[in-house]
Amino acid sequence: MEIVTVEPGRTRVGWIGTGVMGSSMCGHLIDRGFACTVFNRTRDKAAKLLERGAAWADSPRCVAQQSDIVFTIVGFPADVRQVVLGDDGSLAGSKPGNILVDMTTSEPSLAIEIADAARQRGVWSVDAPVSGGDIGAREARLSIMIGGESQAVLALAPCWEAMGKTIVHQGGPGAGQHTKMVNQILIATNMIGVCEALLYAYRAGLDLNTVMQSVASGAAGSWSLSNLGPRIIADNFEPGFFVEHFVKDMRIALDEADRMGLALPGLALAKQLYTALRAQGHGRDGTHSLQLALATLSGLDWQARRRTSDPNGDAIV
Repeated sequence: MEIVTVEPGRTRVGWIGTGVMGSSMCGHLIDRGFACTVFNRTRDKAAKLLERGAAWADSPRCVAQQSDIVFTIVGFPADVRQVVLGDDGSLAGSKPGNILVDMTTSEPSLAIEIADAARQRGVWSVDAPVSGGDIGAREARLSIMIGGESQAVLALAPCWEAMGKTIVHQGGPGAGQHTKMVNQILIATNMIGVCEALLYAYRAGLDLNTVMQSVASGAAGSWSLSNLGPRIIADNFEPGFFVEHFVKDMRIALDEADRMGLALPGLALAKQLYTALRAQGHGRDGTHSLQLALATLSGLDWQARRRTSDPNGDAIV
């Protein structure tokens, strides 16, 4: 089966989904010299890329018609199905030899379905979800977990290198998505620990920033603690990754675990807590906003602590 040659200045790239992470990731490809055509349901979210020279297309199909490679990073598996496999999707506009790359965290079974449908049209398909959040996307140091056929994965090397630092081919179609589920299972229970630890430190009357100096670099350290702990302390719950998307990921992981006959009680607990957080109106906040739900369980208003003063009139943080 023929395959495109991937080379800046020569290969045309399509990008579908210009949200929190997609915009930065596509921007890195533009920086490397790739001509990009973009589509997003809300055109305003693509404005910065258009200002940098990207072209606009009116549908995923139109993106593919003007591209050799099409990257997708959207919200939910239903969105992936629509923008890739729908009548006006990217597969419908692809030519033999083109490559479709889905970087959404989605269902392994859907990745396999897309790969099968693409192969029937002479098109390559790769699933490549990422980890690293908005920071990793901005700084081009994402971990990219790749599933698909080796020929396509190797051909895309210039693109992987533009977006990430840890680039690992995990296996055939769906293997990237399964690996991302491992990643999300690790994050889910770790985030509970980060939030509970900071709650404990606060209730014990400790200075949270000083506590971070002691624990973040030791055995208790983690990416979530070092990168999201300071945001929690500062009451900055802007999303690097949306709560509603994380709930989706945990549902996928639990469904896959059920099919494999696995009991994952820690993950099930995390999903319950995040589902409650979403119900409290925080679905579009960052995953570290779990702090707010856990504080409520203890009768605390986490954000109110910054409005409290000690006898000397200094804010208690």
